[in-house]
Amino acid sequence: MRNLIVIILLLFTVVTNAQTSLNMSLAYQWNDSSLPSSFAHDNTYNEIWGYEKNGREYAIIGTTVGTHIFDITDVNNVDTVDFIPGRVQGGQIIHRDYDTYQDYLYIVCDEGASSLQIADLTFLPDSAPLVYDDNALIIKSHNIFIDTASGLLYTCAGETNLGNNDLSIYSLAGNPTNPQFLLNCSNDVPFWNSTIGNVHDIYVRNDTAYCNAGMNGLFVVDFTNISNAQLIGSLTNYVQQDYNHSGWLHSSGSYYALADEDHGKDVKIIDVSDLSNMTVIDTIGSNVVQSLSIPHNLIFYGDNLYMSYYFDGVYVFNTSDVNNISLAGYYDTSTRPHQDGVYQGCWGVYPFLPSGKILASDMQEGLFVFDVTFPTGVNENEFTSEFAFIVYPNPTSSVITITTTLFENSVSFSIIDINGKVVKEGQLTRAQTSLNVDNLSTGVYSLTLIQQNGKVTSKKFIKR
Repeated sequence: MRNLIVIILLLFTVVTNAQTSLNMSLAYQWNDSSLPSSFAHDNTYNEIWGYEKNGREYAIIGTTVGTHIFDITDVNNVDTVDFIPGRVQGGQIIHRDYDTYQDYLYIVCDEGASSLQIADLTFLPDSAPLVYDDNALIIKSHNIFIDTASGLLYTCAGETNLGNNDLSIYSLAGNPTNPQFLLNCSNDVPFWNSTIGNVHDIYVRNDTAYCNAGMNGLFVVDFTNISNAQLIGSLTNYVQQDYNHSGWLHSSGSYYALADEDHGKDVKIIDVSDLSNMTVIDTIGSNVVQSLSIPHNLIFYGDNLYMSYYFDGVYVFNTSDVNNISLAGYYDTSTRPHQDGVYQGCWGVYPFLPSGKILASDMQEGLFVFDVTFPTGVNENEFTSEFAFIVYPNPTSSVITITTTLFENSVSFSIIDINGKVVKEGQLTRAQTSLNVDNLSTGVYSLTLIQQNGKVTSKKFIKR
């Protein structure tokens, strides 16, 4: 009988730790057992990011020793392109963070006497040399976000040359390799310390910043006039409120997904169409172990919401009908058991590669590359001929022309880069019109048209 109990327990352990999935399959995985893990969370790996150039796709993952870049264009022949050592390495490192702007990779770390590093990605697939590695401005940072429309880099928490940091802003517009200090919010914004305080993570679109401020809640700040920032919205009391860790704005600008980083908390879907009256309209989660599952990072791409859950892996929800959100897919990356007070497993997810591959990082298991069978991002095949249009020339170097005979009234348009950020928007009022895209960086973009009846359709184009 005792042996039978042992066998049952072993089988239960295997089942509960097995990697399960829905509409997602593993295409490639990397880890390196020789790398040290952190003292705090036993994690070797942290943030995940991606990049595409000239038809080649790259995965970027942080570890306790630095930044690793892989060419994953052919998942059967993955190439280690480069390794960028962190200024600080070893067991004290928990977190690195990344963003890209004009073919440069921006790297920060949240522990030790670190620095801001900038790598030039134009040499890929051969190398990604550092062109900047300095702590004269940024010493430590928990998160960075670059508003590509204005060329502003936002750094959350950590430490700058001015001391402890709540939120600071730097300009990259003049020279992407020479950041210029603009604003330290705790020093320069009168209402900051008494209202918002420390910002854990941030999402910014066209100078409007959604500040995830831990236990204080969600705050929306207009930085259009950098010398006169305006608080234009706040949500400080909501269902299942806990540590407001991260969030992402849907491309429509109408709703925002927010993750409270604690055991048993769901992700909140928030109606932000009226910033003076933001309301939670739904809560969604993995619900693997309802009292212990923890949301961490999340990203909208098209109508899909991609979420990393510590113990549970990657979860993807389709929000095309925000009143009837459905599960599109998932993949359990973690082999660690759910435990109260422990933060281990899937760290982040990146969905913006043109091929549709999904990247994820697991704190203990490393880099994951997934193929998926659900529609990803903004998929032009999802839309019917009731509202079709043509974009030409494609690729283009300066101007795109949009031709359609299927709308008579004005429609809204937005151009979205591969990071899901709106870089240009406005109104179209004729059946044929041209848009100047000369100021856009080279890369793949999505042109989205929204009719007055709410019907949406998109097409991709390439800017040379």
